[in-house]
Amino acid sequence: MIQNFKNHRTLYLAAGSTLVMFLYVKFVFVHYSRCFTVDVGSKSLGLSFYYTIDMVQNFFESRTLEQLFCYKEFLQIWDIIFAFVYTLMYASWIMCFFKNKPLFLIIPIFSMIADWVENYVELLMLDTYLNASTISEILVSVGSGINSFKWLFSILTYLIIFIGIITSLKRFLIKLK
Repeated sequence: MIQNFKNHRTLYLAAGSTLVMFLYVKFVFVHYSRCFTVDVGSKSLGLSFYYTIDMVQNFFESRTLEQLFCYKEFLQIWDIIFAFVYTLMYASWIMCFFKNKPLFLIIPIFSMIADWVENYVELLMLDTYLNASTISEILVSVGSGINSFKWLFSILTYLIIFIGIITSLKRFLIKLK
């Protein structure tokens, strides 16, 4: 039994981190994002591939001061943890599928770093908006660019995992024959 665990520990890590991700989204992430959600409009700036100054302005203007402070806390705490949790999950699946290719792990790590930097830039935009009722076009451009990189790294991560699934299924089907 111990040998079986050693042989499949990356699979158990991947499955466990997926469970942690699911539980985090279900019980923490969704809960703490409710306080800044509005009926109409974007739920979060980071969910779009890019954003413009008008999108950011509309996002901030469509929320109350209390909702903006909630969004600030969300970016500082809960979204930071979320990026770590999804990176752990993706990295463990990549380790499971590509045991001899640790270089692939850099892609989800870059996605997490881009997510964290984007959050920082969003916080700068939010602070500027709260203090001066304006938004820096430069900050919006930087934040949008970093957000696009985050999504590109995420797409690459999904592609790597998809290739890993297909490769593993092929190996499994060949073993069955």
